[in-house]
Amino acid sequence: MELHGRQRRKGSGIPFMAHLLGVAAIVLEDGGDEEEGIAALLHDAVEDHPRKGATEREILERFGPRVHQIVMGCTEPDPHALEHGHKGPWEDRKRRYVEHLRTAADRSVLLVAAADKLYNARSIINDMRVVGDDVWNRFSVPREKTLWYYQAVAGALRDAPGSPTRLVRELDGIVTALGRGVRRG
Repeated sequence: MELHGRQRRKGSGIPFMAHLLGVAAIVLEDGGDEEEGIAALLHDAVEDHPRKGATEREILERFGPRVHQIVMGCTEPDPHALEHGHKGPWEDRKRRYVEHLRTAADRSVLLVAAADKLYNARSIINDMRVVGDDVWNRFSVPREKTLWYYQAVAGALRDAPGSPTRLVRELDGIVTALGRGVRRG
């Protein structure tokens, strides 16, 4: 948690810790176990703060191989590229991650990934009610690409054996609403 201590969510100013706690709550409320809950708290640590591999090593040493495996399964770019500060092109990273979810992720990774994307989609739709379409300016890519990514993730989670059905259904509904747009108010 020290890694994200002063970090804020894009555009909203909400402490990033709220995201981590929210994802962990979704995981636990959907029946996740303690290690899945811990992994949910740590799911962005390696991606956001690779520290030349130190974060990954610390997770393995402090929380064990299962938590490490879940966190690494939720880490979007190749962790070895992260060690060297190279994330790669946005669309390539997203396509690899979507394919990983669809074909290679285990049930625990799917649960944490679904909770993460569900939390993010809920946040986007809630922010749209306040700031309207200006919410899309918070992202590094245009609205259409962000929507494509959320639709692709939802589809991959739907297709993946062992996906958390209830979370995926909710994610699907929110992503559909995002595509239609939400009125301010």
